[in-house]
Amino acid sequence: MPTERLSMRKVREILKLRWGQGLSERKVARSCGVGRTTVQECVRRAREAGLSWPLPERLSDRKLESLLYPTCPSPGDEPPVPNWAEVHREVKRKGVTLWLLWEEYKEEHPNGFQYSWFCEKYAEWAAPLEVTMRQQHKAGEKLFVDYAGQTVPVVVDRRTGEVREAQIFVATCGASSYTFCEATWTQKLPDWIESHNRAMAFFGGVHEILVPDNLKSGVSKACWYEPEANATYQELADHYGAVIIPARPGKSRDKAKVEVGVQGVEQRILARLRDQTFFSLFELNQAIKDLLVAYNDRGFQKLPGSRRSMFEELDKPALKDLPEGSYCLAQWKKAKVHVDYHIVFDGHYYSVPYSLTGKIVWVRATNTTVEILRDNNRVASHVRSHKKGRFSTKTEHMPKHHKEYLEWTPERFLRWAAKIGPATTQVIEGILASRPHPQQGYRSCLGIMRLGKPYGTDRLEAACRRALAIHTLSYKSIVSILEKGLDRRPLPSRPDPSPSIQHENIRGEQYYLDQDVPSEEVQDDV
Repeated sequence: MPTERLSMRKVREILKLRWGQGLSERKVARSCGVGRTTVQECVRRAREAGLSWPLPERLSDRKLESLLYPTCPSPGDEPPVPNWAEVHREVKRKGVTLWLLWEEYKEEHPNGFQYSWFCEKYAEWAAPLEVTMRQQHKAGEKLFVDYAGQTVPVVVDRRTGEVREAQIFVATCGASSYTFCEATWTQKLPDWIESHNRAMAFFGGVHEILVPDNLKSGVSKACWYEPEANATYQELADHYGAVIIPARPGKSRDKAKVEVGVQGVEQRILARLRDQTFFSLFELNQAIKDLLVAYNDRGFQKLPGSRRSMFEELDKPALKDLPEGSYCLAQWKKAKVHVDYHIVFDGHYYSVPYSLTGKIVWVRATNTTVEILRDNNRVASHVRSHKKGRFSTKTEHMPKHHKEYLEWTPERFLRWAAKIGPATTQVIEGILASRPHPQQGYRSCLGIMRLGKPYGTDRLEAACRRALAIHTLSYKSIVSILEKGLDRRPLPSRPDPSPSIQHENIRGEQYYLDQDVPSEEVQDDV
């Protein structure tokens, strides 16, 4: 393991506690905030240098350092200085550490700097770089995504001159700063997802981590410690095999790489388009595409190469392969199952198993399908319908008594009635025709059907003939006829009608014939 070079103040404190006060190595390590092995190494070096406690009064820190670390170079005999720009680029590669680079440096220059000096010199060289350059982003590890604050006006109607502002999506690679950008109409979820799809295709691979800002399209619940990604965005990450680690709220440094990328896009691309007029989003994106090539090919000011060359060297080889096909946008929504065992999505009603009534479920909708999930298990699936206020209902989702009711149709009732007789058929036809909707007569017809069991089909047919004769086509009338045995009596003879006085207050003989059975004023219980 490399030797940790301590400050001389820390060395003096360790030696005082260990030799002067006789504390154990463990207590010295705890008091000085260092490891126990560091204490052992410090004491060993001091003993080999012939030192004891107390240290000589005139022993300067510089002299003490030269005694403890004799391999440190003197000002007049500097070892070869590494190419720090090369070190900075190499440390971004996956699995490459400063320790490995120092070992390679020592193999080439045995008398070169020790590890602690190597790290210190590199830190001194990197200090003047921008803060984003000091972050050690590994190749293929992070992709930073955000929207530019600046928008671009697009004329959407040549006749009226109506203008609409286009949003600018920016994605920047952590290691190479290679950048993708495009214009979209909104920052809403569909545009956010499709921009990610096009960014993945642009880079030709997948980064391990997506780092968005706390935009609602990406993060449904912003939190310092446990941010919650939007369900659709999480599904996109799962599709590509990436993870989402949003920037902390209010901490722009977490996404400093894309902040610099956004600034570069605004200065090098959008600024050049400020005096141009665009009449479509496609036209604007074509202009952005041409300038984006030049932006990525532009050389760095403080590092060798360009964004493109560093991408080809660092990020591209480390990216994961793209999956087959881009992610298909799916919208997610929480919904409560209504008492009619349906949920509503986009104004349309979709059925779920009736046992979930009152439960909370997740709805996942694409352009073609709607899936309902409970506890991460799919419980229902429907073809998506855009007809608002309509229902998509599956029979298997219904309770048993609802299924049975659904199976009845006017044709089925008439087929059954035909097996009983013509009078029964006419009664069923009359009931169905007398309702504004045939289904309103289903329960009356079903009740009449069941009368054939206790009374027999012959008596039921006779009861229907009497009901037709006295014009009382209802379930209650036929029940009354059967209960009173009126079906066994002969039908009343009807003499030829003779001229009579017609007046609305004269009841006529039909009124008295109808007194044999209850009046039809009592409606069926539909």
